Amino acid sequence: MTDQDGNFYKTVTIGTQTWMAENLRTMKYNDGTNIPLVTSGIAWNNLNTGAYCNYNNTTNSDTIATYGRLYNWYAVNTGKLAPKGWHVPTQEEWDNLMTDLGGENKAWLKLKEVGEEHWQSQDNSTNETGFTAVPSGFRRPDGKFTHLGFCCDFWSTTECDFNNAYDGIIYRRDIDHKLHGFSLRCVRD
Repeated sequence: MTDQDGNFYKTVTIGTQTWMAENLRTMKYNDGTNIPLVTSGIAWNNLNTGAYCNYNNTTNSDTIATYGRLYNWYAVNTGKLAPKGWHVPTQEEWDNLMTDLGGENKAWLKLKEVGEEHWQSQDNSTNETGFTAVPSGFRRPDGKFTHLGFCCDFWSTTECDFNNAYDGIIYRRDIDHKLHGFSLRCVRD
């Protein structure tokens, strides 16, 4: 699969769904318009429109290739973030993925990258699905970066209320503020 910037991604089929096996790295919406890059924590905290950033505002291409970019939910909500033929999953699609893999307690071990190259600690993960979830950390609504090496959160398109939307942390569903900068995995239409 290739995104609107020409980035190539591995994919994997799990159950009846085909997923990206890498985090999204695009800087453009699928209509060709640029997604605003917001590096300032103050500016990030005041957003009500779509934006992206790189963890700790890195420009290192290897780091970006490994962890992808972080997007706020307003970028997700445009409906133009995923490459053509793909979409950002709903919470129901995340739930279906977890169910296909034996429930939340078992699924995350089958989705998580094996080893300690990126994760700060290892468990009994197998990555038997090839999903290869990496610990990309996230950006908090106040603009600060945290948890690189420790967690991976992925947005869903499912809105909870005016300020919050659902995200998946591989092993459980969560509700977070739309200003969080989270990773994205897309699923084929």
